[in-house]
Amino acid sequence: MAATASEINPERSVLAYRDYRLYLSALFLGTLAIQVQSVAVSWQIYDLTHNPLALGYVGLFQFLPMVACTLPAGHAADRLDRRLILVVCYCLEALAAGIFLVLALSGQQGVWPFYAVLAMFGTARAFAGPAASSFVPLLVPLEHFPKAVAWNSSTFQTGVIIGPALGGAIYLLGPSVAYGVCMVLLLAVAAVIAAVKQRSRAHPPEADMTGLERLTAGISYVRSKPIILGAISLDLFAVLLGGATALLPVYARDILHVGPTGLGVLRSAPAVGAAVLGVVLGRTPLRRNAGPIMFVCVALFGVATIVFGMSQSFTLSIAALIVLGASDMVSVYVRATLIQLATPDAMRGRVSAVNRLFIGASNELGEFESGVTASWFGTVPAVVIGGIGTLLVVGIWSWRFFELRKVDRLEDAHHS
Repeated sequence: MAATASEINPERSVLAYRDYRLYLSALFLGTLAIQVQSVAVSWQIYDLTHNPLALGYVGLFQFLPMVACTLPAGHAADRLDRRLILVVCYCLEALAAGIFLVLALSGQQGVWPFYAVLAMFGTARAFAGPAASSFVPLLVPLEHFPKAVAWNSSTFQTGVIIGPALGGAIYLLGPSVAYGVCMVLLLAVAAVIAAVKQRSRAHPPEADMTGLERLTAGISYVRSKPIILGAISLDLFAVLLGGATALLPVYARDILHVGPTGLGVLRSAPAVGAAVLGVVLGRTPLRRNAGPIMFVCVALFGVATIVFGMSQSFTLSIAALIVLGASDMVSVYVRATLIQLATPDAMRGRVSAVNRLFIGASNELGEFESGVTASWFGTVPAVVIGGIGTLLVVGIWSWRFFELRKVDRLEDAHHS
């Protein structure tokens, strides 16, 4: 346990726990490193190729390892010390940044070595994800876990806001400088995680299962729990249909006419909304009606998507994106809390892996869906149709997953 019964105080700040503070620091530094590296890799590959398709491969070569490693990564998180997995993964990510540094210094002109390193980086992130998600519940008492989820999301979004701007500024000094900074940051993250005292218990294999059944147990568990399946699939289809952010460059150039600077503001707006609301939830977590609030906020996400899609005002568009990010933050907060509390520790790694695969699929496929529908119907109709689709999903899911709609206190989902 992260704290003894005598140490648990419902009014105590979640930041009072040393191990959690270390984890939060590592999350922020790691997010900065990933954002800086993303800017550097994208700029360098585009400089080498001048081909937008080459940029599409940047995401693809990181996404494919996640798909391939989802089940093994979840299984490892339940069988090994999650803290050790995180340390090893961040060291591998630092190694990847170091290889990028070597490629930049050597004047490498081909892009395939960069893609190979991105695949290595994506593999490390695939194993780190389930380990990190299932490690957090061990760092704070149950009473404080919802606050921890909010602080995690707010910290991540803050890194997303700061990271790209920082990466762009550092890249002016050269790609090698950017990669060097990333390597140092990722090594620092590994050191911070290593300083965490809490260990996760290595759970023995289930004796009544075959090896394949153990590997796929996370999928089976999610399917057997309507609350978890409903929360994960609601997010998948809502983001899949409401992926307006993928079309922001079109809005910035052709609809709002605000140029690259305006595009940067538009990209930051959802993260600002999410970060601010994350801080609010970290200080004042949801006490009651968690399920209904989640459905209302996903519906608000759809409405904000429709407003953004129809807006021709830069100010209104920013406001809509801020609301979109804030409403999505509530959905993330409720979903992440429910999944971890409704799952026994011996299954958290595998269930977290399934959840992260759904999230990755919704983001990647959501961008693809937005591009396809925009090419069919036009940009504005595509975004508006996506927002309407999100509202339809909310209606169907509220009827189909009534157990999720009935959730009152998040703590009630805790497994017995």
